[in-house]
Amino acid sequence: MHPSIEIVEEDPQADRRLLEGLADWCDRYTPLVSLDGTDGLFLDITGCAHLFGGEHALMKDLLARLFHQGFEARAGLASTPGAAWAAARFRSPAVIVPGGEAELLSPLPLSALRLDAETVAGLKSVGLRTAAMVMEAPRAPIARRFGRQVILRIDQALGAVDEAISPRLPVPPLSVERRLAEPVCLVEDIERLVLLLSEALKEHLEQRGEGAERLELILFRVDGAVSRVAAGSARPLREPRRIARLFHERLSSLENSLDAGYGFDLVRLAVLTAAALDERQQDLSGDAAVVEEDAAFFADRVRARLGGQALAEPDLRQSHLPERAMGFGGGGAPLASEMPAGGADRPLRLLRRPDPIEITDPASLDFRWRRVDHSVHRKEGPERISPEWWRDEAETAVRDYYRVEDGDGRRYWMYREAASGPGEQPKWFMQGVFA
Repeated sequence: MHPSIEIVEEDPQADRRLLEGLADWCDRYTPLVSLDGTDGLFLDITGCAHLFGGEHALMKDLLARLFHQGFEARAGLASTPGAAWAAARFRSPAVIVPGGEAELLSPLPLSALRLDAETVAGLKSVGLRTAAMVMEAPRAPIARRFGRQVILRIDQALGAVDEAISPRLPVPPLSVERRLAEPVCLVEDIERLVLLLSEALKEHLEQRGEGAERLELILFRVDGAVSRVAAGSARPLREPRRIARLFHERLSSLENSLDAGYGFDLVRLAVLTAAALDERQQDLSGDAAVVEEDAAFFADRVRARLGGQALAEPDLRQSHLPERAMGFGGGGAPLASEMPAGGADRPLRLLRRPDPIEITDPASLDFRWRRVDHSVHRKEGPERISPEWWRDEAETAVRDYYRVEDGDGRRYWMYREAASGPGEQPKWFMQGVFA
């Protein structure tokens, strides 16, 4: 019947990604954006409409931009999510004044109440075909026969029951933005904007007595695409130049993958997490504070360039087994409050995993390690370390540790592992090397 019709296979995952992309783009109007099923979005624009010249101007701008991006969109604005949902689907474009929800819903079909198909069919079977008929009908029989959901949807649409919108992304506690008359494409221009936004952000952070620990730069492209660039700091900060230098490193690492397209017309800098930052008086020389700042900024630069896992901080763990007594980045066993007993006799360098060695002379403990023979001139030990009783007994055996020194003055830390069974010989391993 229609030879020119174009048929495309349905792809729900692609549709979902497209809807999420539109939700990201709608962040330019409000940070409170929620997905509504498979084809809609809820935007809570409370306190945001005046930035666009009012509610009508905001809706007009949103629909015009979506039209130029190739979308046929419908929109409705009301004081309740239920009324806005109905206005968007049956009266678009419409702005419903507070108190006008009942007048909007009355002539609309039952589907305007956001009821499922089975409930709509049941209501129609008893002669209730419009929203007004359901709203005017006695509530008790409706609830008994069709469930409380019908009454709840009516109350939500009329504002008798609050309905919260859960934003799909956390709302940052602080954010500043700059709308541009002319889009920018160059990384240098973006970095200058970051510095300007950081200066505005500093005032708000100072008023709250806080510093930013994690920030996000959001770039809104003219064609609707949104790029997010996050950066973290080793310590709270609010100095604009420090923030700008931090994003300089981050943007430098993304320069080849950051697609500016026809340019960005909105740039936003948001504080994702913040912490208390009190002003501290430095000593007379200021050297200690400078070293501390430089070390923190070095860590920030490396993580911004190479990723959050590029640097790891060593920490002590509550374990007397050498390979478990130290880790990187935390997240394992609880941190030890102090150096374990005998810590001064441990080598600074431990092997990633103990290396097997061969004892060539049991009396002097001469050994062969990595195909090289070593003659022991001095030795000290043994120091016994037993397995941790709360772990699997088969995981480790009793160890006898020795500190030995060869003829060239090199010192080693090796141990003998008890035989696992009768008739078997004990095994020897190299654990670490002293400085």
